[in-house]
Amino acid sequence: MKHHLYPFFFVLMLIGFSPAYSQHKLNLSEFSKEAGATVEEADGFVEVSWPAGGNDEKGVLKFDMKSGSPLFSSIQLSDSKGIHEIIQNVDPLFLLSVGQRDLSKDNGWDIFFDRTAYNPYEAFRVSLEKENITVKSQGKRTIIQVNSMKAGDFDGWLEITLYHGSPLLNMAAVMSTEEDAKAILYDAGLVSDSQAWNEIFWSDTEGYLQSSQNTETDRTSENLAVKYRTIIAEGTAGSLAIFPPPHQYFYPLDNAYNLKYVWHGIGYRELVDGYGIGIRQDLMGDNRHVPWFNSPPNTDQRLNFFVLLSDSKDGQILEDVKAYTHEDQYKPLNGYRTMASHFHTEHMDDILTNKPVPEIPGHVKALRSMGVNIMHLGEYHLAGNPRDSGPRRLPELELMFKESARLSSGDFLMIPGEEPNVHYGGHWMNMFPKPVYWIMSREDGQPFVEETKEYGKVYRVGNKEDMLKLLEAENGLAWTAHARTKGSTGFPDKYREEAFFKSDRFNGAAWKVIPADLSLPNMGRRVLDLIDDMANWGERKYVISEADLFKLEPDYEIYGPMNINYLQVDKLPKFEEGWQPVMDAMQSGKFFSGTGEVLLPSFSVNGKGSGETLNMKENEKAVVKVTVDWTFPLNYIELISGDGEQVYREKIDLSNTESFGNQVFEFSIDLKNKTWVRLEVWDVAANGAFTQPVWVE
Repeated sequence: MKHHLYPFFFVLMLIGFSPAYSQHKLNLSEFSKEAGATVEEADGFVEVSWPAGGNDEKGVLKFDMKSGSPLFSSIQLSDSKGIHEIIQNVDPLFLLSVGQRDLSKDNGWDIFFDRTAYNPYEAFRVSLEKENITVKSQGKRTIIQVNSMKAGDFDGWLEITLYHGSPLLNMAAVMSTEEDAKAILYDAGLVSDSQAWNEIFWSDTEGYLQSSQNTETDRTSENLAVKYRTIIAEGTAGSLAIFPPPHQYFYPLDNAYNLKYVWHGIGYRELVDGYGIGIRQDLMGDNRHVPWFNSPPNTDQRLNFFVLLSDSKDGQILEDVKAYTHEDQYKPLNGYRTMASHFHTEHMDDILTNKPVPEIPGHVKALRSMGVNIMHLGEYHLAGNPRDSGPRRLPELELMFKESARLSSGDFLMIPGEEPNVHYGGHWMNMFPKPVYWIMSREDGQPFVEETKEYGKVYRVGNKEDMLKLLEAENGLAWTAHARTKGSTGFPDKYREEAFFKSDRFNGAAWKVIPADLSLPNMGRRVLDLIDDMANWGERKYVISEADLFKLEPDYEIYGPMNINYLQVDKLPKFEEGWQPVMDAMQSGKFFSGTGEVLLPSFSVNGKGSGETLNMKENEKAVVKVTVDWTFPLNYIELISGDGEQVYREKIDLSNTESFGNQVFEFSIDLKNKTWVRLEVWDVAANGAFTQPVWVE
């Protein structure tokens, strides 16, 4: 309770100008000026400012709480040079599409193979009733809540978070329903009944800045395929950029097509009257499996987007937006190499079927431009002849090995691989440290391995015992793909007692954001929980991130659905030398994974890194040290540990962090009777990174 800190004259001003308004509509009971924000109120207007950077720069939002008026009468930046009014008389806009989730299958809320978009749904423009406004302080954040919002059976409020130290804010319609089995999509942005902006800017898919000066109020709405998921409006004295959380906004699809994720103009979806700009979802996705976002009953779904302010013109603000995702690239870290896994590009099938193939295929150009050093394939998934007894399969494997060798050069290594999905149950991935020829069946009387003139050793694998023998013979690794969902529903749980799973040849599982749930401050809990379960089973298993994507081209929206592994590999192996160092890092847990905005260059518990074993004395506390590099302001660090039965969580609030930082954090944790400990870090856009366990003895 900080309201007693306000100067007496300010309290008198609130009482003198609008007694009914101040008593019933403005709540400052959890607000403090100590972090540099200010609140002023008069005649139905509430003005909130926050420190937005150097040179005394402040961001300013002026709320018009009178019924029938646009919520934002003005959005400004101010500095030593004066006030830069960026936009006037605009409303936040949210469109909510509500469909039905199929919970009849074993997947439950973890379902991917749902067809929500093909079934009936309802679309609503979320309404805002300006009943009251609350301003709160949380670390270096100011949170503004405006009540109330409604869309069909969903109710909630508008929540605006101001991030001190930068001209960045987040706008969210926080909505929930008591109805069960709901799946949702949302579009959002800013809208005005008048001509609120002078020019619109965006980057086309090749990275070239484009613009439109046709911002008249009769401009029909247009959806745009863009790079960086951003649309920019230029006003009289500056610009604002609108963009979504870079990964959270992309529910899982098989294909990373660019589905025109921004829009501008009037009449958007025939639900918007004025001229708007914003972000959008395509209701039909990639026209395959389109699961939308989960919306379980009584969960606060954050339909949110970011706004960045600048006094610059001509779209220059895009450079500031790009910094939040390292320009959609994975930042190099000394001593690490980046690996992306599980791609069904079917490049080999394109060659086999005589399709025109460029010398450097699109998926290689796309991933190399993003800073991916290692691409692990999952070829012949829906093509080729993976179950063939040899005549077709062996030449197909040879083609994959030759093409992988050809396309590996410089700072890029293409590792051949498959999603074999035989003998073990569920779906799983494999990797060998060199090209290995193997056939997925073995008839009675056929040898397990034989020498051939054309291919050298050829293995025939007829059952799970053979498969383990092959992995052991060739030092290979296997792991569960998309664990506990899709074709791996129920796995690896169903084979946790099998010899192959307990073997050191079975590395664990893979992480991807399936399902997507906007009520969570993190992503991919399905597999993060599995890490903890496997550790409590007593198995030293690890989890890499997986893309699980099909065709890729440079103009696709690849960064949003992607994730990355940072492997502790000093030098990238050459294809012809084999890639055992990559597999060593995977097998020993010497890596961290995440979305790319949050990086963990170092992590240790009493000096032991992930995958290592820590010997503890009874009652001894351990010191956790982690270096975090970030772009968006951080949300929290979570220390997770287990004792073989239970999972323990300790969350450390990081609301005092600002945009763009690098810091060593140190914590004490009691590891008495614990058998493992790991760490996660998440930012305000639900981007994050997680380590592998440190084992405790």
